[in-house]
Amino acid sequence: MQETQAIRSLAALAHEARLRVFRALVVAGPEGLTPSALAEQLGIAANALSFHLKELAHAELVSQERQGRNVRYRAAFAAMNDLLAYLTENCCQGAPCLPASATSKPCC
Repeated sequence: MQETQAIRSLAALAHEARLRVFRALVVAGPEGLTPSALAEQLGIAANALSFHLKELAHAELVSQERQGRNVRYRAAFAAMNDLLAYLTENCCQGAPCLPASATSKPCC
């Protein structure tokens, strides 16, 4: 992942509503959710949700698929994994990192 893409992704997630939308789509899994289901689940107005979904799509963190009259949004798991890999690429000097609960001292 390029640094500019990481910054774009992090900027998109640096808003409370967008982070909530992205997390809801991650939980929904490959099936994704429709905007109406997201709006109802998160209590976000439809016009605000549309703006946030557009920002997440611009950052390539979500994809959309038209299904008849509906649109289904899904988290872009590959992009999410690329971002996580970019953020942790130099963690533990290249050694596998253990979860914090597995060791009393940090890996890095």
